[in-house]
Amino acid sequence: MSAYAKDVLVDTEWVERHLGDPSIRIVEVDENRSLYNEAHIPGAIGLDWQSDLQDRVRRDFLGPAELSALLGSRGISDDHTIVLYGDRNNWFAACTYWYLKYYGHADLKLLDGPREKWIGERRPMSSDIPVYPPATFTAKPGDESIRARRDEVLAAVDTGARIVDVRSPQEFSGEIVTAAGYEHGGALRGGHIPGAASVPWGQAVKEDGSFKSREDLEAIYGAKGILTGDPIIAYCRIGERSAHTWFVLHELLGRDDVKNYDGSWTEWGSLVDVPVERT
Repeated sequence: MSAYAKDVLVDTEWVERHLGDPSIRIVEVDENRSLYNEAHIPGAIGLDWQSDLQDRVRRDFLGPAELSALLGSRGISDDHTIVLYGDRNNWFAACTYWYLKYYGHADLKLLDGPREKWIGERRPMSSDIPVYPPATFTAKPGDESIRARRDEVLAAVDTGARIVDVRSPQEFSGEIVTAAGYEHGGALRGGHIPGAASVPWGQAVKEDGSFKSREDLEAIYGAKGILTGDPIIAYCRIGERSAHTWFVLHELLGRDDVKNYDGSWTEWGSLVDVPVERT
């Protein structure tokens, strides 16, 4: 994995060798929240991306005090290496990686491939829910250098910052507002942020969900002009697919000034009097 800018990926063999390692906490975060209870990597802690990691009232994630209490209660400490994985090619696992990076946890890894890859290799699974002793986890104030807010995105439209839309081509063009099955979380209008380049998130992964080589990734994003300047802002529908692209650009390719706009199209496409393009 050393060909990438940062040592942030672990493969399935590495994880299997480290099952039971007390210095590591494996965490599964899925879109399909029933999968964890059916079976998971032995010893993995399950986090529900909605009921655990989101604020129950505002559209935002937990504050630092709430996140500290949650992770500490699950036995995750400041000293643990956290290894994340999940379904759907690690959409929500990558989003949780970005989330924990935002709150300052330094020792994070992402499994190079989703739970489907682990299962396909016939590696061990368990339905036992692990119980770990309570620990101390300290979430730091949010790192705004990796999170874009709506006003910053609006300013970026005029300044020529690199904006990358990682949704499907049909969402980007405005042909559909949101993909089938996600209408409950859609925006009021379709289209894309003016000046955004369309680079669907899935172009970054192989058929098994593991990441393409650094050279291939640089070619994909370079061809769309994404790597020619800073800052770079990525967005999708609610921020999970764009967190996956943030991971590629910031962690694997080493671009320092990359932000995830987690408000994404659900916010932008419902705002009054902001620019929208359709193709």
